[in-house]
This record gives sequence, C-alpha cells and structure tokens, in this order.
Amino acid sequence: MTQANGFALNIIGERINPGFKSTRALFDNEDIPGIQALAVKQAEAGAAYLNVNIGARALTDVDFMARVIRAIQEVVTVPLSFDFPSKAVQEVCLATYDPARAGGRLPIVNSITEHRWDLMELYGQYKFKVILMASERVEDGVARGNKTADEIYATAKRAALRLQRDYGMPLDDIFIDMSVSAIIADTESLNRGTIDAIRLIGGDPELKGVHMMGGLSNIGQQLPPKAADGSDLKHALENAFLTLTAPHGFDTVLGTPWRGYHPLPEEDYVFAVYRNFLEQTGTNALRAVRKFYRA
Repeated sequence: MTQANGFALNIIGERINPGFKSTRALFDNEDIPGIQALAVKQAEAGAAYLNVNIGARALTDVDFMARVIRAIQEVVTVPLSFDFPSKAVQEVCLATYDPARAGGRLPIVNSITEHRWDLMELYGQYKFKVILMASERVEDGVARGNKTADEIYATAKRAALRLQRDYGMPLDDIFIDMSVSAIIADTESLNRGTIDAIRLIGGDPELKGVHMMGGLSNIGQQLPPKAADGSDLKHALENAFLTLTAPHGFDTVLGTPWRGYHPLPEEDYVFAVYRNFLEQTGTNALRAVRKFYRA
C-alpha cells in the first residue's frame, strides 16, 4: 500500500488491457517489449499489483497469454491480477505465474461472484487472493443485481465469510469490488447505496481486514471534462468518492497509477456538489448532475 497524497491506497495498475487502444495495438502486434515497458511504467509509478487482461484472445491463444505473463514477470517484481471470468484461462494464468519473481506474493484472481464460484475450485492446487464482486447475488438459483446498501453488504459479508470458513482464506486476501457506477443517469441512488454499503462493511467487526476496491473511471462517464469551477471534473469526482469512502476502508483502486489521488476539502466545489447529488433521486438527481458543470 502506498500513500497517495493523503490516501493510503493499493493501486492495481489497469493499463495492460485491450480496452486501451494503445495497449490493444501492443497485443495485435505481439509487441512484447512494449508490454514490458508498460508494466515497468506502472510499477515505477507505485502500482501494488498489475492487472493483466488480453481480452477474448485468452480463450483461443493460451500460449500468448502465458508468454505475456512470463514477459511481465521478467521485468517487474509486483504481483499480478488475472482479469478473466473463465476458469480454464485462470488455470493457465495461475500455472504460469511464478510467485518467486514477486517475492513470494500471491496473485489475484479477478473476479468471483456467488454466481461464478467455480473459480474457487482452483484454490486447492493454487493459492491466490480474490476480487469478490458484491454487485450481484444468487437468489433461488438465479443471479440478481444488487442496488441497495443492504443487498451489497449482505452479499459481500456472506461471500467473504464463506471464503474464510470453507477455504481458510484470510480476510486480508479478499478484495470486495464495490462497483462504482456513473452518476450521469443515476436516478436510483446507486452511488449512495455503494457508499452506504462501504460504511456498513467497514464498520462490521466480522469483516475486519477485508479490502474494498473499485474502478473509479466509471463515475464521470459522459460528463464534460471541466467542472463549473474549471477543475478536472472526472478526476475531482474520483477524489470526492475517495474522500467519503477511504476513512471507512475503501483502500484499493483499479486504475492508472500515475493518476494521483488526494482528499478534497469541505469547500471544494465538486465535493460539495457531489454530496448534494447523493441526497437526490429521480429527476432531482439529473438536475443535480448539471450543477457539476453549470455554475
């Protein structure tokens, strides 16, 4: 964990992912030195882990997947996080990963849900940490999305304690993904539900030691680049979210390590508008969003 200008955060470097055009080009050209340089850049910027995702190609070209993992581990010593829903792909990743090159530190399997628990069948042969999605639960055998704080909290607690009880997994090895949603059309108080769930999890003594995390880039999707006060709106929103949640145990960000995060003072324009937005629902929430970029 590194101190990020006031926040004690684990940064899981997100850039080795074809969702970034420049990275997709590296994969398309099988530019292994370029992938290695990207890994080094993130590690030197303070990433605690590097997320690795080569996209759908992982299902059809496991040899390339293994080449990428070995190449990354040749140049960095930070542990890796493998971002694939497929058990078969995760098994290749875990078999290829060399803990010794990461100082004995475990990799992360990203991610399991109550509906996608088969990944835990790998835990006997391999040891790893997990990213646990709290955004959906299983009810009557069917996966259902969680929207309220109580639903998110109950799912997170049930699944985390199951990992501890049935597999002997330390709570410190569990990262609960809180699924930070975009505010642009959040008329159902999803942001408020996530923040309230973080407070519930952080205040539960049975869950002491778990990490809470999320990708913050969604929060400002489709908003203008600048806030009404001239600040970087999307980055300010990320910092506003962290300012409210870091004190309650939200300590890990899937993001770009050189992004830089810092607490916002009470009088910060975006922070004040965000707190107001969190109290709104329906059309009032839509009107509150406009205040971010209209004075």
